[in-house]
Amino acid sequence: MSQGESTEESEEDESEEEPKLKYERLLNGVSEILLEDAASCMTVHEKFLALGTHSGKMFLLDIQGNVTQKFDISSVKINQISLDESGEYVGICSEDGKVQVFGLYSREGLHEIFDCPIKIVAVHPQFGKSNCKQFVTGGNKLLLYDRNWLNRWKTSVLHEGEGNITNIKWRGNLVAWANNMGVKILDITTKQRITNIPRDDTSLRPDMYPCSLFWKDNLTLVIGWGKSVKVCFVKERHASELRDLPSCYVEIVTQFDTEYYISGIAPLCDQFVMLFFVKETLDKSDKMLCARPRLDILQVHPDSSEEISSDAITVRGFQENECRDYRLEYSEGESLFYIISPRDVVVAKERDQDDHIDWLLARKKYEEALMAAEISQKNIKRHDVLDIGLSYITHLVEKRDYDMAARKCQKILGKNMKLWEDEVYRFKKIGQLKAISKYLPRGDLRLRPAIYEMILDEFLKTDYEGFSTLIREWPGELYNSKTIVQALKGHLNKDPENRTLLKALAELHTYDQRYDEALNIYLKLRNKEVFDLIHKHNLFSSIKDKIVLLMDFDTEKAVDMLLDNEDKISIEKVVNELQDRPELQHVYLHKLFKRDHHKGRKYHEKQISLYAEFDRPNLLPFLRDSTHCPLEKALEICHQRNFVEETVFLLSRMGNSRKALQMIMEELKDVDKAIEFAKEQDDAELWEDLILYSIDKPPFITGLLNNIGTHVDPILLIHRIKEGMEIPNLRDSLVKILQDYNLQILLREGCKKILVSDSLSLLKKLHRTQAKAVLVDDESICEACLSPILPSDASKPLGVVAFHCRHTFHRDCLPVANTMSTLYFCNICCAKNRGPGSAILEMKK
Repeated sequence: MSQGESTEESEEDESEEEPKLKYERLLNGVSEILLEDAASCMTVHEKFLALGTHSGKMFLLDIQGNVTQKFDISSVKINQISLDESGEYVGICSEDGKVQVFGLYSREGLHEIFDCPIKIVAVHPQFGKSNCKQFVTGGNKLLLYDRNWLNRWKTSVLHEGEGNITNIKWRGNLVAWANNMGVKILDITTKQRITNIPRDDTSLRPDMYPCSLFWKDNLTLVIGWGKSVKVCFVKERHASELRDLPSCYVEIVTQFDTEYYISGIAPLCDQFVMLFFVKETLDKSDKMLCARPRLDILQVHPDSSEEISSDAITVRGFQENECRDYRLEYSEGESLFYIISPRDVVVAKERDQDDHIDWLLARKKYEEALMAAEISQKNIKRHDVLDIGLSYITHLVEKRDYDMAARKCQKILGKNMKLWEDEVYRFKKIGQLKAISKYLPRGDLRLRPAIYEMILDEFLKTDYEGFSTLIREWPGELYNSKTIVQALKGHLNKDPENRTLLKALAELHTYDQRYDEALNIYLKLRNKEVFDLIHKHNLFSSIKDKIVLLMDFDTEKAVDMLLDNEDKISIEKVVNELQDRPELQHVYLHKLFKRDHHKGRKYHEKQISLYAEFDRPNLLPFLRDSTHCPLEKALEICHQRNFVEETVFLLSRMGNSRKALQMIMEELKDVDKAIEFAKEQDDAELWEDLILYSIDKPPFITGLLNNIGTHVDPILLIHRIKEGMEIPNLRDSLVKILQDYNLQILLREGCKKILVSDSLSLLKKLHRTQAKAVLVDDESICEACLSPILPSDASKPLGVVAFHCRHTFHRDCLPVANTMSTLYFCNICCAKNRGPGSAILEMKK
């Protein structure tokens, strides 16, 4: 079979739906035979083909169509060729009534001549076995030939009287045949006819529209006749139903009609492959003409069918063929379907993955073809994943989709550096180096440096931004940086202030470890990457004279960096460098103070002026937190600048609370702040000064009355109020004083109750503790002589003193405190006046 002579000319060629089958004309010997003769029938075996012709010859062919054997059977048309399952025995019948059954290799068999044309013959599927030497013939009657043990052939009539028998299919013990009236099924072992299935359309001539049969399995028969399809299932009868009936019966499980006349039917998994004879009407006349036959795949449902695919097949001489001239034979093992017509034999087979890829490529669906090839890489034979990928790239380039083409290079070219370089030069040729630059290999596998330099040079000529991006993204090892620097400087000579080129030059200097030059460029550009560069390459020694520049660029980042690395750039160095920039000096020293109050103590005096000049809100917190600040200097500065709050704080800290209070009252005129200050100092004299200052100022008196009650006796204030003075909210203030007094009384009473309760609880605890026994055992020792407290001889008198502090002594080891009393004291706890060892527990025996 030649792929070059494909006959697939489906009406749906232009459709996007992929066909299910592919078609090839059976050539070689078949072509030569059909040039002079016409095919009448063909039988398919998994090993070979048997072709019968109108001139009475039978040819054995290999699956490529080459003739292996030729048999001259008759001088007229061969109607049927039947093979057993082994392919060793063949039955042949012809139009002149001849029937021959013989072994292809043994040549033993039977030759019989009838007085009428024999349309069909079928040998037993297991004919090679001695007990299966049977075959049936179909003319105007169904005859069974059975060879007995004497090697003689016995003939019996199985059925007659319903016209010519046109088709027979034998499967296991069941024989199905079709005559003018319908289809019958017979059990060959019992010679019982199981069923009769009448044909639907009796108007059709059986010789012009023959019946198509095939056994789907041992019990399922499929019938295609006219435009009707029936699926019949052979079932066994229940024993109670047998009586005089056959042991089996047939149930039609599926039945549906088709659009065209059926010329053949075959199985494909759970679907049907059907060959249709088609007639069509010309537009200009009502004359019916024979059209190309159709081969459809149908999905069968219980009462309908669904068309999966449909192909119109071009066979030689289709305009002259009738329905009876077509036959459909199949090879179950390989899912091959043979369309036989008088002048042509076409083979249909399921499309494999190679065919699927062919179909996709023909429609330029390269992405899907590439995916299909990758998934089935081990199964495809005619295609190569890389070749498909290269075709895909070429297709994208032709479409001018350069970015997608370049992106696909990553996946398709992979690690093949030779192909990568070929693609780069192709992109250069079409002026699209920019498109492929983003996807070039840059890891462990990489191209020659000249490739990367060529692309960088292209960008340098046409796109400064793109050039800078590549310099930033590509590792410096990909190319010779000195070559690129030289080319870059040539462009900078024309445009020396170009920030994009300067930044790229800084990147290149960094790759070459020329960090000082890179640092100067970054500082000139005020680029934030300067800080990363300093940290990454430890360039602190290079920035000692560039501190002002760094802080002018980004003060916060610069200060943080300097403070984080003060071991490399000292505080003194930074302060000196910032001597002429006090505002920057303040920022640095302020952050230093926030981190550590003591590290910059030598600069605290300087910081007073800096805070006063640039950051007054943080002056007071600084004065509060600093322990190294000269108070006199601070007071002088604050006084000069009239910073009242800071001056008040300094006066207070220096012990001049009265003057501080005076400033609050006179300068700030803030009674609440004055009261708060007096509370902090907790000095009776300050309260007296506050009262004296406030006595002629009603608003101050109101503030004092509202806040003084819990700190000073309010009578001191009330007695001094002049008679007749109007005081705002006096009543509310007096009520508050009384409420505060009541609250104090309640608090005192509550505290007294708690104190009494705690004292009683502790007394009870002490009593329980002292009432407990003291354990004295063999392990106890005298705290004075350190010998066991209990004598080893139990008969000796026991003299032991045990204190409530759990210390034990021999009585003789304890001195008597005085001659007037025999009270003992614990030597260990005697330092505590009336401590836990003050009472004793004396043990006597």
